[in-house]
Amino acid sequence: MYYKTHNLCELSKKNIGERVTLTGWVDTRRDHGGVIFIDLRDRKGITQVVFNPENNEEVHNRAHKLRSEYVIKVNGIVTGREETNINSKMKTGEVEIFVDELEVLNESKTLPFEISDEISVNENLRLKYRYLDLRRKKMYNNLFKRSKMIKEIRDYLDLNEFLDIDTPILTKSTPEGARDFLTPSRLNKGEFYALPQSPQLFKQIMMISGVERYYQIAKCFRDEDLRADRQPEFTQVDIEMSFVTDEEIMNMMEELAKKITEKIIGKKIDYDFEKITYEDAMNKYGSDKPDLRFDLKLAELTDIAKECGFKVFRTVAEKGGLVRGINGKGAAKFSRKYLDDLTKYVGVYGAKGLAWIRINEDGSYTSPITKFFSEDEIKSIVKRMNGESGDILFFVADRAKVVYDSLGALRLKLGKDLGLIDESEYKFEWVVDFPLLEYNEEEKRYKAQHHPFTAIKEEDVKLLEKSPEKVRTVSYDMVLNGNEIGGGSLRIHQAELQKEVFKLLGLTEEEAEEKFGFFLEAFKYGAPPHGGIAFGLDRFLMVLLNEKSIREVIPFPKTQKGQCLMTEAPSRIELSQLRELNLKEIKK
Repeated sequence: MYYKTHNLCELSKKNIGERVTLTGWVDTRRDHGGVIFIDLRDRKGITQVVFNPENNEEVHNRAHKLRSEYVIKVNGIVTGREETNINSKMKTGEVEIFVDELEVLNESKTLPFEISDEISVNENLRLKYRYLDLRRKKMYNNLFKRSKMIKEIRDYLDLNEFLDIDTPILTKSTPEGARDFLTPSRLNKGEFYALPQSPQLFKQIMMISGVERYYQIAKCFRDEDLRADRQPEFTQVDIEMSFVTDEEIMNMMEELAKKITEKIIGKKIDYDFEKITYEDAMNKYGSDKPDLRFDLKLAELTDIAKECGFKVFRTVAEKGGLVRGINGKGAAKFSRKYLDDLTKYVGVYGAKGLAWIRINEDGSYTSPITKFFSEDEIKSIVKRMNGESGDILFFVADRAKVVYDSLGALRLKLGKDLGLIDESEYKFEWVVDFPLLEYNEEEKRYKAQHHPFTAIKEEDVKLLEKSPEKVRTVSYDMVLNGNEIGGGSLRIHQAELQKEVFKLLGLTEEEAEEKFGFFLEAFKYGAPPHGGIAFGLDRFLMVLLNEKSIREVIPFPKTQKGQCLMTEAPSRIELSQLRELNLKEIKK
């Protein structure tokens, strides 16, 4: 006995007269003068089945009880539809099945929401009933493309002689990353495992092992604040190679990205990815992942500000801060309220204010700050920023991080609000040569920009002792439409240099040995030059499919509070379980 002879997308005129068995969910039910029509749905498509009392009265009477999302099995004869009833929008729209046998495999309660792509449903409700949400055609297609994307990646890497090797999920907590998820050990009282933020150390040790080419579709975990493009657990395409240059890695990964894009969304990428240094990306776009689908760039005004009459600008410039601007081409059409809202918007990124000059149609200026500038100073600013009638020139003066963060975000907002972004375009680029260090304002110390295992550019090694903040690394991020979808680097493969970097990051020899002793020990046994990259599979797919949230491409995602509304995780556990782990609850 078979549950079905065909999927619900397969039947056509060539099957007319055949007896078939079909199974699926009741999508819609229509009662037309005693004849019941049901659209039966499976993951492949929809077929219309007909219950006619003249064909089998008992089956017809039972069909009256069918409701949406009942799971049923039917037997019947494939019949051609009349010309006027052909549905050209369905693959099976030329035929219907006249049913003479019906079996209800399972009933369904009244649904909390309709299974349809056309209606808007609260996201929390969708996540609570995720199994229903995934029945929607759009969500199924996203899962299908996710599966296909993983297969294309595996096929490509297998063709290039990479080995698929899994690494531990329960591992050692190490510093210098995001916050770890920790798991207490029952057998080793008072000690903890950490869930891996990435397989970084293991894949480097894999290179020391002589594997030479490794990859893994890895589950990774980071206990960090969540955004639309982040999840506490995510899937990473992890890749590492020995005896390679950064150019070789980028060329291979560029080829992989092009293949994925064409296979998943049918878009052929026929250009070489532009390479932008981190320094240029920040200076021109205020971001280390610039969206290059439009051309608004930041303008350097610090030199003009040092000599100008506007005290706010001059003071910042004299104290070593930056004064930068961006030309909102055509933004003069926006209201004063819009400008006030922009001021609040950049305030989220730390900007204390947003100065602006509106260039009117007659060439005159409207602005709260022009009275503080001489006519020549205004002309210099307008010329530097290529200002024209109808533009608004925006300015931020502050320390570098605030200027870059606020103007980088403002650039993206203006790009959207001014209609400068072609949403159908896919613009890849590489951002390279990241600094080794970035200063953490909260901890008042340097931290690794990428991670502490990133190789240093040969010409910058001499700067490690006296000017570590100027040291650049052999690193590369792949960016798509303003989203970092992958990041990698060549790695340090000499133990002494690795120790020196740990020291720069504030680790004593004892701390480095405690946290990374096993890693440093491995370096003593012939570590080859190596490097690699990791792609965020979820984010890459999100951008390819033009989804606004990463939750749209993950089967069972968490909310922004890190909760699974379907299973109600995280949840409290039994006191006996805590005792087994030598833990206790502290009541406040």
